[in-house]
Amino acid sequence: MLTMTDSNSQSQVPAAADVPPAAKGQQGQQQGQRRERRERRERRSRREERDSEWQERVVQIRRVSKTVKGGKKMSFRAILVVGNEKGQVGVGVGKASDVIGAVRKGVADGKKHLVKVPLTTSSSIPTVALGRDGAASVMMRPAAPGTGVIAGGSIRTVLELAGVKNVLAKRMGSKTPLNNARAAMVALSALRTHKAAAKERGIPLQQMYS
Repeated sequence: MLTMTDSNSQSQVPAAADVPPAAKGQQGQQQGQRRERRERRERRSRREERDSEWQERVVQIRRVSKTVKGGKKMSFRAILVVGNEKGQVGVGVGKASDVIGAVRKGVADGKKHLVKVPLTTSSSIPTVALGRDGAASVMMRPAAPGTGVIAGGSIRTVLELAGVKNVLAKRMGSKTPLNNARAAMVALSALRTHKAAAKERGIPLQQMYS
C-alpha cells in the first residue's frame, strides 16, 4: 500500500533572511577566528624565514658563580656572535642556570645590538679601522681579493658573520674573548664609505681619491 506525503510536511531549507541573528553572529565569529588563525600562520612563516638567514656561533661558555646569602649561586654565561653574512653582525651575552637558556638569551641580546658594516665589492672593509674595549685593542686593514680573513679568536668569528671575506686584523692587548669581540664591533661600527666620508666633509668624491 503506497502512502502519500504532504509537500508541506517536508523540511525546507531556511532562506538567508530567515536565519536568526544569533546564528549570523556565530558564523561571523567563526570566520573571524579562521582569519586570525590564517594571519597567525603567515606571521609565523615570515618570522621563520627572517630568522633562517641569521647564523649564531658560540664563542665561549663558562660556568660562573655569585656569592649570595647562604652560599654560592652557580650559573652559565654564554658569549655568542649573531650575523647574516650580509653586513649585519652583533655580539650578545646571556646568563642562565642552564646552557640552553644562556645561549637563547645570548642570541636575543646579540640581535638587539646589531651593527651595519659597509662592505666593498671585494667583500672587504673600505678603510682602516681601530677599536678598543677595556684593555683589548683591534686594528683592521682592507685586503685584496683572495687574501681571506687573517684574524684569530672571536675577532675572526665577528668578521666572518659580518660577511667580510678579505681583511687583515691584529689583536693587541687583552686576550679576553668578550673584550676582543666588542672591540671588533667598535671598529666595525666606526667604518664609513668614501661617499659618506666625502658628504660629511663637504667635498666632492673625486677629491677623496686625489
